[in-house]
Amino acid sequence: MVEITTRRVDTNGIALSVQEAGDGPPVLLCHGWPELGHSWRHQIEALAAAGYRAIAPDMRGFGGSDAPDDIADYTLLHLVGDMVGLLDGLEIDQSVIVGHDWGAPVAWQSSLMRPDRFRAVAGLSVPYSPRAPRPHLEVLREAGMHRFYQLYFQEPGRAEAELEADVRQSVIRIIGNSDAEKVWDGMIAETGLLDAFPARDAPPAYLSEADVKVYVDAYTASGYRGGLNWYRNMERNHALLAPWAGAKVSVPSLFIAGERDLVLAWEASQRAVAALPQNCLRHAGSHIIPGVGHWVQQEAPDAVNDALLGFLRGL
Repeated sequence: MVEITTRRVDTNGIALSVQEAGDGPPVLLCHGWPELGHSWRHQIEALAAAGYRAIAPDMRGFGGSDAPDDIADYTLLHLVGDMVGLLDGLEIDQSVIVGHDWGAPVAWQSSLMRPDRFRAVAGLSVPYSPRAPRPHLEVLREAGMHRFYQLYFQEPGRAEAELEADVRQSVIRIIGNSDAEKVWDGMIAETGLLDAFPARDAPPAYLSEADVKVYVDAYTASGYRGGLNWYRNMERNHALLAPWAGAKVSVPSLFIAGERDLVLAWEASQRAVAALPQNCLRHAGSHIIPGVGHWVQQEAPDAVNDALLGFLRGL
């Protein structure tokens, strides 16, 4: 068994709760919403066993990490700054960075902005795409997609109240939705987000009750506000990323996703995946894992670990 330790590390004006295991070349693992560093548990063990130093923080606003009050403190520039500061706090010069869901844009942007610190990048679920001409939420509003979950999250307090009313149901319905017969289309129900997913009494096979307890305990203590604030900066991010319009990722890159991932159902994502060899100058390939949904590193850990370790060995 690999020993996983947890400590708090000061970075970029806040402290992050960080899980670590192993010695050797560092690999920084950035989770998405609504997850925690715990979502990388299978990768932490595999990386450590293979001779790498796995580092998995609870990201800003999540779990045991600090959650600033100001919504504007959750931009991609803050999040990339957290990852740079985390390397400084751990006295690491360079690391590979890996991100899933919201963590993928953090990883892509970290490698784009600081290739001197992040020597390679892997994105799970969300492919790299250069800055769009217009803000994404503006396009959604014009298309009349007012029930799309990202727009639902914009009003402070509304989604928090729904998700915190029954944290266990929130965890097992959202992170447990990949075993549903039909892939979720991203639209909320008339009554809210959770009713877009089937009610369930037990978690899916890829989440044990012990895993569920980790998530439930964390979100019961922290609430959901910190993570939701990432969505409330989407338009601000678009403005802040203007200096990197058209920029290409120069470090070695990899993409992994589940075949049944909601994100891959979007035409924009399909175009982004197809364009990865043009937008990522040293792209090592894309792995689309059959029969797997959005929570790919938890649903198919062996396939993800094989892809990641193959990529790392090739650096």
